[in-house]
Amino acid sequence: MTAPAPDSLPVADPQAALDEIHHVAIAVKNVAEAVEWYRRHFRCEIGYQDETWALLEFGNTRLALVIPDQHPPHIGFIHPQAEAFGTLKPHRDGTRSCYVADPAGNAVEVLAPIGT
Repeated sequence: MTAPAPDSLPVADPQAALDEIHHVAIAVKNVAEAVEWYRRHFRCEIGYQDETWALLEFGNTRLALVIPDQHPPHIGFIHPQAEAFGTLKPHRDGTRSCYVADPAGNAVEVLAPIGT
C-alpha cells in the first residue's frame, strides 16, 4: 500500500455526482465456505470466485471475500482520476486499481471507472 502525499491527491468536486463504492472486502479463512454461508442467508449472485477470492453482488453493492495473505480487508471506490492515486494494476476480474491508506491506516482500493 502506498501513501501518496495528501496534497498530491485529487480533491473531490462538490458539483460532481457522488462517487461509487465498488465493494467492501472482508478477510475469510475459506472462500468457498464463506460464499456458501452468504448465499444461504442473503440473496446475492456470484460475480467471481476462485480459491482465494470471491465477489458477491448484492442489490446495492458488492462484497469481496479475500484471503488475508493476498489482500487486506478494504473498501474499494471507483474514481474518475484513479491513476492520480498511484500506478493502476490490472486484476483477474478486468478492473484496474491501486491501494492507498487513509489517515487512520485503513486500506482503500481506488479503481478506474469500469471499461477505461
